Amino acid sequence: MKVTTMLGTLGAGMLLGTQVAAAAPFGGEEDTAYAASLWNALSEANLVGEGRTMSAPYTGQHPHGAILDTIDGEITVEGTTGPVIIKRNYGGEGVSKQEVWDAPDDYLGAVTVMFKREGYDPDNQDWFWVKYLPGGELDTNPQGVPLAGRVAKGMDQGCIACHSAAPGGDMVFGHDRIR
Repeated sequence: MKVTTMLGTLGAGMLLGTQVAAAAPFGGEEDTAYAASLWNALSEANLVGEGRTMSAPYTGQHPHGAILDTIDGEITVEGTTGPVIIKRNYGGEGVSKQEVWDAPDDYLGAVTVMFKREGYDPDNQDWFWVKYLPGGELDTNPQGVPLAGRVAKGMDQGCIACHSAAPGGDMVFGHDRIR
């Protein structure tokens, strides 16, 4: 699609991002508001932010990061209680398991979360997907769409496409995490 306006490149990109957000099955106002509530619940449970509970760092893989730290539990968000899986994604020059253990904030690139919301998306095991930047702001895809909600539903790449390949039909790769 060719956009010819006086907006310039940045303005056209913002316009296209808005159009893509409106058409995507994720990243809308309802998803971003819920993602903010989810971050608050995670923060109150000391699962994100300063002073968060950590697990042992381990070697990761694309798209999450060179080193990962994964923790799970159960939280309540807007009256819904369900299982949550938090994966902290670390990278950068000199990153190693030991460096992450010693100074996690120096290497934290993103926090990816799966929260099970009963009745939310039965086709995909009711998972709400979200990718945060280290401070709790929502990350976006290259088109500027916030990565929250039914991320990449129906697409060839993204959270749902990748996790659909998880054994067991629950979209979780570590089956001992959620029962």
